[in-house]
Parts: sequence; structure tokens; C-alpha cells
Amino acid sequence: MRSILVANPKGGSGKTTLATHLAGYLASLGRQVVLADLDRQQSAAGWLERRPAQLPTIHSHHASKKSVNPDWMVIDSPAGLHGDKLTAAVKLAELVIVPVQPSAFDMLATGDFLRVLRKEKAVRKEKSQVAMVGMRVDPRTRSAAELADFLLAAEFPVLTYLRDAQLYVQCANEGFSLFDLPPGRAARDVEQWQPLLEWISAY
Repeated sequence: MRSILVANPKGGSGKTTLATHLAGYLASLGRQVVLADLDRQQSAAGWLERRPAQLPTIHSHHASKKSVNPDWMVIDSPAGLHGDKLTAAVKLAELVIVPVQPSAFDMLATGDFLRVLRKEKAVRKEKSQVAMVGMRVDPRTRSAAELADFLLAAEFPVLTYLRDAQLYVQCANEGFSLFDLPPGRAARDVEQWQPLLEWISAY
């Protein structure tokens, strides 16, 4: 089993959005996928409960321990992840994705987190690969330019910037991912995901 950890200690950074759509993408490929929701709010678990039965199956971490031999586990980590829990989570994940929104508060919190992340043994020894994703980005704004500068200085690959689209809200409400929708409806957003998906497939 391969694992993807979506992590940022800042609440509301976009972890659940990334985790649910990644799980949906992997399931759309016919993979056995487990979605582990470690956050107190259980937003990813709620999304999974709303997911229509006719869509590709994504298993809950709690319900699948005995019945599923997964190819992938996608982990939606809690806000405030640090210390021994962060070390354990990173050690178990081949891939770590850090979402960041274009705000001063998000960049400050993420900067502190990245300094800690670089010191993790699994990251230093390159057993865990780390990459960054900009979330809810409007490229026309000054905050987007500031985010781009911040990410370029982060010393980890910057994979893509995802726009702030109402389609993500609709998917969250209905238990869908972009990869469950008709291609014409989600084409613009799926295109933005391609660098991230190619990065995952490379490992």
C-alpha cells in the first residue's frame, strides 16, 4: 500500500479538498482506495458518507481494516499536526502534499511548518517526498503573486495552483470528486490538477 499525507497545521488550508479529490481520482483509475480522516471535524468522513453508491468505491479507514487490501491510503490530517504525531505520519507516507492559501496567516503558519518538516528524518533521507499546492488562487490578485513568491522560496516543488471555484463546493456537498463528473463540466479544473497527478504517478 502507498500513502499520501495531506498536511498543514493551519485549519482551513484546503487539506480536505485535496484529500477527497485525490481519493476520487485514484478510485476512478480502479484502485482500491482508503480515505483516512484524522481531523476532529470529520469533513472528509462526511463527504464519504454522502458519496453516491454508483460512483467508484472509496473505503473509510475505520470500516476497512479487515475487509480491504488497499492500493492507496489518502490521509486527511488534523489541524495542529506536530511533534511525534507529525513524525509518525510522515514516516508512513511516501508522498506529503502541503496545501497553502494566499493569505498572510496561512503563509506564516505554513512557513513555520515547513521548517519543522525539513528536519523530519524521512524527509531528509528522501523517503518521504514533499510538494506544495496553492489553493483557492485567483491569479489576477496581488495575494496570488505573494503566494507564488512564498512557494518558490519553500525549497519544495510547487506542483500547481487550484482556483477558487464553486464546483468544489458542489462536490463537497454531494460526495463527488472532479473525476466523477462529466469531462466537459470539470475540464478547466481537472487541467489544473494534471501536474499534481503526474507527480503522484511518478512515484
